[in-house]
Amino acid sequence: MNPIMVEVLRGTALESAHRGALAVVDACGRSVLSLGDIERPVFPRSAVKVLQALPLVASGAADTLALTDEELALACASHNGEPGHVRTAAGMLAKAGLDADALECGAHWPGYDVATRALAAQGEQPGALHNNCSGKHAGFLCLACARHGAAGLRGFARGYVNPEHAVMREVSAALQAATDFDLSAAPRGTDGCSIPTFAIPLRHLALGFARVATGRGLASEHAQASKRLREAVAKAPFMVAGTGRFDTRVMERLHERVFCKVGAEGVYCAALPGQGLGVAIKIDDGNNARAAEVVMAAVIEALVPLQADEPALLRSLSEPTLRNWNGIEVGRLRASAALRGALSAQSAAGAM
Repeated sequence: MNPIMVEVLRGTALESAHRGALAVVDACGRSVLSLGDIERPVFPRSAVKVLQALPLVASGAADTLALTDEELALACASHNGEPGHVRTAAGMLAKAGLDADALECGAHWPGYDVATRALAAQGEQPGALHNNCSGKHAGFLCLACARHGAAGLRGFARGYVNPEHAVMREVSAALQAATDFDLSAAPRGTDGCSIPTFAIPLRHLALGFARVATGRGLASEHAQASKRLREAVAKAPFMVAGTGRFDTRVMERLHERVFCKVGAEGVYCAALPGQGLGVAIKIDDGNNARAAEVVMAAVIEALVPLQADEPALLRSLSEPTLRNWNGIEVGRLRASAALRGALSAQSAAGAM
């Protein structure tokens, strides 16, 4: 059974707890810290978008289409569907000579309530550009443009979400190479945005992010691509998530010292370039907004040197206060003693 990673307090009493697993490895695959079962394959879902975006840059598509930092960050994003996100995704498609009709991610309302209410107030319905994965899909279509050229692009790109399509084969190959895990033998499902998703052990996911952090172990073109994507996200962190979101808040403050990306069902991954480490988290019950964020905040707090008001920010994320609808404080979340102890021991060892 995996250890308790996060505790939920109501008042001062323990109300519930979240179990999970954590892997921290270096770019050679050496385990720096592990808690729980890090060998069980899990679906990383959106946590691996930066790995899926490697071919976009390595192919030359980013240069050919003159993609901006904002557009590259959006290719790695699970965004809120705010107006800036929508405009940026549309701009990426326009550079490839396409429009929103080419997207095969499906439509849903924006993830940010203000954007949803504004859209509804205008009497509009959400489209594929509002999908939190529209930037990733726009990146896939830009890759298709680089591989096929503008002529006949719509016909070539149609069905790009299918596992056997040339675009998806290239994206999956990049994921396999970065994680050093044979995807042909991995359980495969369909992600919320309709692309294939593969179950990969946390140890291998952490390895992929350690390689993104350092470039070591990647083909040269993918190493250069990972650096460019990290730099783009650090310059445009709003694009990778949005208003009030954990990933945006952390990377707005820590810049290139952390690349972190949430996935569905309690998965979180991060690259820590200064430490040369990759991090992969899975919360057993799939809790994202509370448990997975608390664990990631605690990991960053322990392993990344912080300055000025940064410790206060990370502590507010690793021990957030819970308030009811009247704004009354009713409890808090906290990283478990087992997690804090393991991170403290590793932090002390790393400082020796």
